[in-house]
Amino acid sequence: MSQENKDLIQRWFTEVWNKGNTEAIAEMLTDNTVIHGLADTSGVEITGPDAFREFHKQFRAAFGGLEVTVEDTIAEGDKVVARCRVRGKHSGDSLGFAPTQADVEFTGMAIVRVSNGKIVEAWNNFDFMKMSRQLGVL
Repeated sequence: MSQENKDLIQRWFTEVWNKGNTEAIAEMLTDNTVIHGLADTSGVEITGPDAFREFHKQFRAAFGGLEVTVEDTIAEGDKVVARCRVRGKHSGDSLGFAPTQADVEFTGMAIVRVSNGKIVEAWNNFDFMKMSRQLGVL
């Protein structure tokens, strides 16, 4: 089970984030998946594929050439952790301000709980403060 969970999180970052495959979102999340650490524009925690799809659309539109590299995975029981590096160029205005054309690179971790081959809960801790400094908004 541990290797299957590692494969799922690797597929998540490859398909959803790097390739922009939005159809894979519903394949890997349940209708009730709660994603802690990510919020919609009104500050409400992301729950389910539809809310995540909107967050994903805005973030990918803001950063051209977005690439997430999974540097490590650790799995135990129904949980898997991925340590990641994120790179991209701020080339879109979907964050609510004009594109800066700044390159960003920051790290983060995601812990996901898996049930029946799908992500049912996730905890994200990405260095959005570092990203914001690179964009000049802090």
